[in-house]
This record gives sequence, structure tokens and C-alpha cells, in this order.
Amino acid sequence: MFYFLCNFIPSGNHIGKASPTILNLVYLQKKFFSSSSNGYSFTVSYLINKCGFSPETAASASNYVHFENPEKPDLVIDFFRDHGFSETQISKVIRRRPSLLLSNPEKSLLPKLEFFKSKGFLSSDVAKIISSYGGILHRSLEKKIIPSFDFFKQVLQSDSNIIQAVKRFNKILVKDVDTYAAPNIELLRENGVPESYIITTLKYQPSSLVMNSKRFKQIVEEVKEMGLNPLRLKFMVAVVSMTTMSKSTRARKADVYKRWGWSDKDILDAFGRCPLCMMASEDKIEGIMNFLVEKLGCDACRIAKHPQVMTLSLDKRIIPRGSVIQVLLSKGLVKGLNLTSIFDTKEKSFLEKYVLPHEKESSELLKLYQAKLDLAR
Repeated sequence: MFYFLCNFIPSGNHIGKASPTILNLVYLQKKFFSSSSNGYSFTVSYLINKCGFSPETAASASNYVHFENPEKPDLVIDFFRDHGFSETQISKVIRRRPSLLLSNPEKSLLPKLEFFKSKGFLSSDVAKIISSYGGILHRSLEKKIIPSFDFFKQVLQSDSNIIQAVKRFNKILVKDVDTYAAPNIELLRENGVPESYIITTLKYQPSSLVMNSKRFKQIVEEVKEMGLNPLRLKFMVAVVSMTTMSKSTRARKADVYKRWGWSDKDILDAFGRCPLCMMASEDKIEGIMNFLVEKLGCDACRIAKHPQVMTLSLDKRIIPRGSVIQVLLSKGLVKGLNLTSIFDTKEKSFLEKYVLPHEKESSELLKLYQAKLDLAR
């Protein structure tokens, strides 16, 4: 077969016209026939046909996992099926951790699944957690998973809270607690951050606290230098927002604001008022600033006084409501822009203040508002 494929591909100056698929097959055939392992070709075939691997990925994985018959891998796949994993989830787990196919399901996999279920995790939760990070199955239950679970339970005070945290970031059970989470949590306590804020952050944004302790300390100090009070929730929100971005990402977002006329002080003040304003993507920042300044005529620096608008949806909030205000401005029915009452209020309050009072225009305004909302769906 290999020689047939080689002869089939044009030679000499015409080699560049060979089909990529044919070339991939040639590559695989070479690997099949040149390998000294009898199980090599079977392994590749199994990974492709049973686990959904691409030929290239299967060839690469077969350098680290070999089997000459389906006995062991079939046991593993059947084990996952029997414990509620979908075919997609099984394929996902194996593609990321092909060495699991050589596991003894009853000895190395079952105890971990039983541990999670004993703590209140649903079978669907376990399947989702493991398929998103199969590496957890390679960690020691007694030396890593259980000690980590116990540590976080002590902080979070209940199994239900830690279930929420693990579902959001399952790596908290495999990262070294003494190197990452413990010093970060202790640092927050030393700075007076209320325990309730620590619990809430760990429950809903666990990855923010399970990070390099040196970098985390730098972020905490940076937020303190901005003048934010550790006793206030905004302090923790600011810390979390900064842990999700690299310095280069923050710099790029700051540059977008600066292009619209914000000074460094404007950016710092806006961040202090609403730390989440820096979580918006560069495109979103550009889009909202463009609409407010170019369409509504709002002064860019004034927006820095109301940075919460940067956390709202451009398509579902800013444009629909802003379009109504455009009409009212053009007819002289409103004077000035109160960004808070226009954008940062419930829909009922917005309609009662800016649509319903204008009897002649209300029907037109409602149609316009609804049309813009429909476009966002």
C-alpha cells in the first residue's frame, strides 16, 4: 500500500501538486511500516476510529501510548459510558489524556468518581468536570484531591460551595494549595478583606485566587495604591479583574480609552468607580465610546464619571435605549444626557421616563426600541 501511494504521487517538479490528504496517508503508512512496535498501527487505527482522533494526532499520541488489542482501551471507554459520560465527553477526555486508555478503571478511576459523588456532585457534574480537564484523573486521590478538597471546604464552609467552585475551575483540586491558594487567601485576610468577600470570590471566581502568589501579591499592592479600601467589595472586584488580564492587555484597553481623550487619571478614577470597566473587550470599549460620543454627542471625558456603562451590552442596552434618546434629542424633547438614568436602570424605569410621557411619539419610540432589541437577538 505504501509503495502504491508513493508511486501515485507525482514526482519531480510536480510533487507540490500532491493532495495533502494523500501526503498524510503516506506519512502514516511510513510510520506503520517503519515502526518496530507491532501495536503501533493498531493503536493509531483505534484512536482514529474509536476515539475520534485525527490521523496526525493519533500518530503523535501513539508515541506515548501503545496497545496491540482493544481489551484495555475498551474497558476504559465502557467504564466512562457506564458512569454517564456522553460519546463526545469520552472522546474529549481521551484526546486530551490518551494514556488513560491504559488505566485500570476499577483501581485508578472508580475511586475518584466515587469520591466526587460522595461529596454531592451529580454524575453529570463529574462527567463535565473530567471531560474539561482529564488531568484530574492522573492526580493522587489521597495525596492531592482529598487534601485540596478539605482545605477549600474549610474556607468555603460547605460542600455545596466547593461544588460550585470546582464546577467553575476544577484545577483548584490539583494545584498545590500551599504554593497557590493558601498564601493568597492569607494575604487577603492580612489586608482586612472580609471573609464573606473571600468566600464569594473563591466560589464564583476560584481561578483568581489559585494563581502565582508573587503575582497575586503584586496585584493586591497595586489595587491598594489606587486607593481602594480592602474592606469594600470594589477592592475584591478590582483584584479579580486584574487577575484575569495581563499587563499588556490592560495597557491595550487603556490605549483605547486614551484615544477617546481619557487621561491616565480618568482611567484610574473610572477603574476605582467601576473596576469591571476594564473587563470589557477592546472592541466593546471602542463600540460603546463611538456610539455615545458620535451618535449621542456625549463628552468622552464625562463617560469616565459613569464607567458602569462600559459593563452593559452594546447591542441589547446601549444601542436600543440610545436610539430612543437620539430621536428625543433631535426633537428637543430632552436636554442633556443622564447616562445613569438612561442606561443603568431597569427597563420599566427607562420606558416610564423617556418613552411613555411623550404621547405623540411613544408609539414610534416603542417600535424603534423594540426593533433595536430584536436585532440584538
